[in-house]
Formats: sequence, C-alpha cells, structure tokens
Amino acid sequence: MRISEVDFGARQPVEGYGPDFFRLGGETHAAPLLIAPGLVQGWGGYNDTETLLALVGQVDVLLIGTGGQVAHIPTDLRAVLEDAGLGVEAMDSPAACRTYNVLLSEARRVALAVLPVG
Repeated sequence: MRISEVDFGARQPVEGYGPDFFRLGGETHAAPLLIAPGLVQGWGGYNDTETLLALVGQVDVLLIGTGGQVAHIPTDLRAVLEDAGLGVEAMDSPAACRTYNVLLSEARRVALAVLPVG
C-alpha cells in the first residue's frame, strides 16, 4: 500500500482542539468557530443563523460540531439552512473536525461550524 501525504493547498485543516480552542495553521482560535473557504472566525452558536446563511452558494455541506457529545441541532435552524439550499450534517465536534479534514482533502466545498468539546 502506498501512503501519500495530503496536500490541503491554501485550505486549512483542523490540526487540534481542546476544551475552549481549535488550532488551524499553527494558530489557536477561541471556540466556537466557523471555518469556510477563505474564512476563519468566531461563531455565535445556534442563534447565529445569518452567518451560516452567508455560506449559501459557497459550500455544499455545512458540518456542525455539537460539542463533546452528539446532539440534535435546533429543528428551526436545520429547516432554515436546508430551505436555503445548504446541506447540514450534525455530529459531535471531534467527529465534525475529522470529517471536515477528510472532505477538505478531497477538495470538497465544505464548511465547519463547531462548538467547544469541553
């Protein structure tokens, strides 16, 4: 089996996370965090709908990390995002970070809105 290193290009994978932070590009960012093409910024959580709606047309899927445990996102948030044409997948934050990195390595149009794990 041949193993090759993943080239993310200009895209930034999640390198690590902890109770109140995420690390990208060697820099630590306070959680919660929104990562999208050309964008790394704080995220206001489930009530910050407008920030997520701004991703419509830029990404095909939005991964939402729900923290240290799997949880449902608010039904009205999911409905608003899906009605706008944004695919939404919710999972615990560690799984969301890993899935984001995999999809990023495949050059997929993906964004990650993630809550802290601690």
